[in-house]
Amino acid sequence: MKTKKIIVVIVILAVVGIVVWLFTGKGGRPTVSFSTVKVEKGDISSFVTATGTVEPMTEVEVGTQVSGIIDKLYADYNSVVKQGQLIAEMDKVTLQSELASAQAVYDGNKAEYEYQQKNYERSKALHEKKMISDTDYETALYNYQKSKSNYDNSAASLAKAKRNLSYATITSPIDGVVIDRAVEEGQTVAAGFETPTLFTIAADLTQMQVVADVDEADIGGVEEGQRVTFTVDAYPGDVFEGKVTQIRLGSSSSSTSGTSTTTESVITYEVVISAANPDLKLKPRLTANVTIYTLDKKDVLSVPSKALRFNPEAPLVTEDDVVNDCEGKIKLWTKQGNVFTAHPVKVGISNGIRTEIIGGIAEGTDVVSEAVVGSIEPSPGMSGDTAERSPFMPGPPGSRNKKSK
Repeated sequence: MKTKKIIVVIVILAVVGIVVWLFTGKGGRPTVSFSTVKVEKGDISSFVTATGTVEPMTEVEVGTQVSGIIDKLYADYNSVVKQGQLIAEMDKVTLQSELASAQAVYDGNKAEYEYQQKNYERSKALHEKKMISDTDYETALYNYQKSKSNYDNSAASLAKAKRNLSYATITSPIDGVVIDRAVEEGQTVAAGFETPTLFTIAADLTQMQVVADVDEADIGGVEEGQRVTFTVDAYPGDVFEGKVTQIRLGSSSSSTSGTSTTTESVITYEVVISAANPDLKLKPRLTANVTIYTLDKKDVLSVPSKALRFNPEAPLVTEDDVVNDCEGKIKLWTKQGNVFTAHPVKVGISNGIRTEIIGGIAEGTDVVSEAVVGSIEPSPGMSGDTAERSPFMPGPPGSRNKKSK
């Protein structure tokens, strides 16, 4: 145990000796050089990245509410259509038969209703004069009300049959371009709990949008109106411009498996980005690699952020240096010879690398950005070889011979 303690004490003394040798006059002191940068104009930006899908600004799925056979198609992929234009027709034979049946029932119930109405009015007048019994009057009233109910019911059925027949004629609800066709002529479609989609029509392909999934860690910096750039694999050399138009509050989650036994849930938010598409390069469903600029200022005065953290204090400066300090929490420093002068400044945005300078110093001024500690500077009376070596380190070959001489 005593031997271990002695070894520990020797090591500590050796370390202390090295430190004293480096930072005292006997061993010299390290040289310090100062790097300067200019206060200059430039761009400051910070961004988040995401992946999204290119979609039309307005997209309508056209379906049918009745079941039947597709009799005729009048539009195909990429067809330009106008609002109200006929794009498909279904077989109308069954629907026309249902309409004719509903019309016949309606006509019969109407005739019955008109007869019972007149009979009721006669019975009412006679009953008021005490010329018929209460039973006859109540029977006439019952028959009248029943015929009216049947008449109203048949009128509703007739209206439904007419509407179903009109559904067999499919028209475009908007002006646009057909981007998808899901049926063929002769195909049977069944309208059950869900309306079958026949066509998908995009309103205007010269204006597109990108729906991007932004991670929950980045969504806090995203705001409407921010500038966006994105690329698509179809045109790797082109960079498209857009801006954030909507941040959807509903989040979505997806699971990612890190190992065979752990699964992590990733929360994302949909951000809608509008983008002009005058040359129609952007196609629906393309995958976009999105860059959203959360900070973006052009041609502003700025300096590297590390220049604002520099402070001339020991051991970076010596007693021979002059430090002209001033009041102010945020400063930049200039250096003329051995004189350091502080300049209080007002700062703006920062992306962590560069910081905007709003006022306090002129463009083109050289300011100190950092101090660089160099090699050991020899003390007076010491040779370079001696100054740069520790007395605890072995000397160069032949050093013992020189001492013996």
